[in-house]
Amino acid sequence: MNIIIQYVNMDSSESLSKYTTEKLEKLAKRYDWVISCDVFFKQDNNHKEQGKICNMELSLPGPRIFATSTEKNFESAVKETINDLDIQLKKRKKTFSTH
Repeated sequence: MNIIIQYVNMDSSESLSKYTTEKLEKLAKRYDWVISCDVFFKQDNNHKEQGKICNMELSLPGPRIFATSTEKNFESAVKETINDLDIQLKKRKKTFSTH
């Protein structure tokens, strides 16, 4: 799976990129038909408590899958977003089952 990580209006973080890549590679092992993932990190300065935003968009056969979450830190936002993607991928996998 090809992973593209972008930081919107903020400095990039090598540790956050590494953490995100590790989590996405685990997801890619479970679902080998996923083509790529676009990850966007943003910071919302209007919400001090939960201003860390993580958006992920997966390219795969059929329509793309998108998930987003806003948490108090980026690591928990990544974890929550990947959990949402996992739920959507499980549903998509059921449609791939042979008849």
